[in-house]
Amino acid sequence: MSIFKAYDIRGIYGTELTEDVFYKIARAYARFLGAPKRIVVARDCRKSSDSLFEAFAKGLNDLGVDVIDVGLASTPMSYYANGTLKPDGSVMITASHNTKEWNGCKLCRAGAVPISGATGIKDIERMVMDGDLGEDAAVKGTIEHVDVSAEYADHVRSFERMAKPLHIACDFANGMGIAESAALKSEKLTYDGLFGEYDGDFPNHDANPLHVETLKDIQELIRANPGKYAFGAAFDGDADRVGFVDEKGDVIPMDFTTALIAQNMVEANPGAVSFYDLRSTKMCEETILAAGGRPMMSRVGHSFIKAQMRDNDAVFAGELSGHYYFKANFTAESSSMAVFALANIVSKSDKPLSELVAPLRKYAQSGEINSKVADASAVLEKIKARYPGYFELDGVSVDL
Repeated sequence: MSIFKAYDIRGIYGTELTEDVFYKIARAYARFLGAPKRIVVARDCRKSSDSLFEAFAKGLNDLGVDVIDVGLASTPMSYYANGTLKPDGSVMITASHNTKEWNGCKLCRAGAVPISGATGIKDIERMVMDGDLGEDAAVKGTIEHVDVSAEYADHVRSFERMAKPLHIACDFANGMGIAESAALKSEKLTYDGLFGEYDGDFPNHDANPLHVETLKDIQELIRANPGKYAFGAAFDGDADRVGFVDEKGDVIPMDFTTALIAQNMVEANPGAVSFYDLRSTKMCEETILAAGGRPMMSRVGHSFIKAQMRDNDAVFAGELSGHYYFKANFTAESSSMAVFALANIVSKSDKPLSELVAPLRKYAQSGEINSKVADASAVLEKIKARYPGYFELDGVSVDL
């Protein structure tokens, strides 16, 4: 089934993804975990998320699994709930940055460890396709409603190390960045927000900061108010990604954000490991080294990065897609922690963000270029023959 992806389950609601399919996925997920007793389930603001939650909860309950319903939440909040409430797993009902027609879910084991295609999603797909969904339990599970928003906000704010007050702009894109907004209010950090009302139709623009055109509104706000904002932050649909613009409204490449935060993190933790994904420029490695850290390159994909972070006890990792991972958040993403990390850096400098970023502009960047070829394997073999110094961390890479 096409809805079973490399990192999550995702499809068009009403055709590929229905309540019946979600019910079956829930049962297969529980079967895959073994004999779970309690599962955290969170959901985003898409119009189909409530009914999909009911279907998923019923699937778990029918197998005798209790559901901890944390309600409307961002994906980072669902990871926090997993890490603090100590369930046997967690589910975030969302299609992330996809448009309104989509929905899906992100599955985790205990400890906010993600389940990917390689580590379980394909097994869950097989169970759904084979009807291997178990027998109803003699005693059905229950649903308990738990609100973790206040505790999560306190958790994020504990990351604040600001030397002076800052005022920033935030674009919540009518999505789950709104759930993160409480965490962004502190004595030293204040913000003006755009599109701060939940709307699963995402009427103002797609909730995807990776696409520069979706940053137009926050850029216009900052440029219309020179000197007012230290920087701007734009959240994606489930708020596990965030993009930044500087005090002039200019877009900050996401590997630059990785370098800045990693530098700050390893300066506070000398010798610590910090990861950057292999699509980033050499500037990331150089910046981490200069700060006294141990730079390590990761392959693309949150499940792979989190596994590498755990294996190497890394304090931080950044991905070119705008995912920023923190050891302090159960080795998972937190867009609000990334905002505070950047605010900490800017507040301690006598330079604006644009000047802090300027030294990082050392290498040419093409951006991501995607091409379709008839025989990908043959093309990769030609590249390997032409460049003997290649490496295969994720596909074929060449350092020229």
